[in-house]
Amino acid sequence: MVHFDPKLAILQITGDEDRTTSGRRRRAISGALKATRDVIVDLTGLHFADASLMIDLAVLAQRLRAHGRTLWLSGAQPQRRRLIEPMRLHRLPAARLDGVRPAVSA
Repeated sequence: MVHFDPKLAILQITGDEDRTTSGRRRRAISGALKATRDVIVDLTGLHFADASLMIDLAVLAQRLRAHGRTLWLSGAQPQRRRLIEPMRLHRLPAARLDGVRPAVSA
């Protein structure tokens, strides 16, 4: 389940998210695109995710960047970090993963 709180600019993702649930997260992600500040993605309740969620978050990060905002990934459990890091989501210019230093551009 994905829910966006516009007052706090928090995108909360819980349960299992994969290709079959991608349509249900569109409304929340669309809401996050309208945020007037950086968006925090709360992953503490996420049990399972596949690459489709990471792709959606990467697209969200790039669109937020176009408006001068950043996507902050917070509370990712070790299993989720193992999906985020190989996909290099945290290396996008507009995305940050808590506990990971941003990439230095040369």
